[in-house]
Amino acid sequence: MSIKIASAPCCWGVDDVNNPHLPPWQRVLEEAAQAGYKGIELGPYGYIPLDVELVGNALHRHQLHIVAGTIFDDLVAAANLDSLLQQTRDICRLITRLPRPPQADGQHFAAPYLVVMDWGHPERDFQAGHSERAPRLSQQDWQRMVAHIRQIAAVAQVEFGVRTVIHPHAGGYIEFADEILQILADIPYAEAGLCLDTGHLYYSGMDPAQWLRQHASRLDYIHFKDIDLAVYQQVMQQHIAFFDACAQGVMCPIGKGVIDYPAIRRLLDDIGYHGYITIEQERDPRNAATSLRDVTASLQYLQQAGFN
Repeated sequence: MSIKIASAPCCWGVDDVNNPHLPPWQRVLEEAAQAGYKGIELGPYGYIPLDVELVGNALHRHQLHIVAGTIFDDLVAAANLDSLLQQTRDICRLITRLPRPPQADGQHFAAPYLVVMDWGHPERDFQAGHSERAPRLSQQDWQRMVAHIRQIAAVAQVEFGVRTVIHPHAGGYIEFADEILQILADIPYAEAGLCLDTGHLYYSGMDPAQWLRQHASRLDYIHFKDIDLAVYQQVMQQHIAFFDACAQGVMCPIGKGVIDYPAIRRLLDDIGYHGYITIEQERDPRNAATSLRDVTASLQYLQQAGFN
């Protein structure tokens, strides 16, 4: 198995750049390195500055590489397309001017990636995890979202040589089984790959192992999370936004929750997955004092489980 493990700023509660409680990005890089990581994602657009020299110097100081940038935004609204394409260019311009992360033998496409996630719809946010009652997009809105993703992927690839990966996300319009299958049917693998997230799959009622195996041929990148089953069962009974559930602790360190990571490790060996896996643990940033402890524990657990 040729696997490289990275981290992400969401482990420090960094999801909304307008949240006044976010820790400084310099602290996130410092603690990620202190925990033993060599790679990290950029996090949401605008959190880590778009300054190549400033960021490059900080990464060099902590011996880190950027493994992915993220578009975490409304992919549906026509009025948002210009912003999405601007984000694509800004992110790709930055990550392609920084030193490239080491590549694992056999990975499909070279990192860094552009991870694309739909977000920003309250009517879906409060139905995260509830496929039976969550509204679906109209055909017209769905096709517009598909067109937006294809334009993002084309700009990233043609202008910067960056591989786009689509990330189903709880609380967005690409979350449930029917939506994931439809996006895979509508966007060819030649244009964009897939980033499956074990925690989001479980949260949204799917078996992570089954989906990783079923879509191995489309899988370019993976996110690992773990779910505290007791908290999960509680929040599923509440009318609650996804990140409010995270603030209650529904995401826990890897190995402390319900997902069987030794079995996932054997599965990835079976399907021949090579490349990057990024550990995530969304939380309230006001609880970031325990982030270093948790990201260290998650990495050590995976290393002991054979991910190295």
